[in-house]
Amino acid sequence: MSDIDDVDVTFGTEIYDENGNRLGAVRGFDEHGFYVSTDEGITAMSSEHVASGIPGEAELTWRCYECGAIGNIEDLPEEGCPDCGAPQEAIYYHVQD
Repeated sequence: MSDIDDVDVTFGTEIYDENGNRLGAVRGFDEHGFYVSTDEGITAMSSEHVASGIPGEAELTWRCYECGAIGNIEDLPEEGCPDCGAPQEAIYYHVQD
C-alpha cells in the first residue's frame, strides 16, 4: 500500500477500493476530507451531464464551503474562492435548481 502523503487528490480524481473497484470521483473537499460522487459522468468538470437547459432543471455549479459563493462550473476557480479567498479545498461541486 502506498504512503497517503504521496497521493495527490484533486477534483475529478478517480477513487478505488482496496480491490481495485471504482468507487467514484472526487467532487468536493472540506475539513473532514473529500466527497466522492458515484454518479457516472460527474468526473468531468462540465455542466452538460446535469443541466438540461430546461428552466427549473438542476444545474451543476461550484460552491464555497466557507462563504457560500456559487459560480458556473465552467468557471471553476483554480486559486480558491474569488469572493472570500478560501483555499481550493473549500470549493466543491454543487447542484442547484
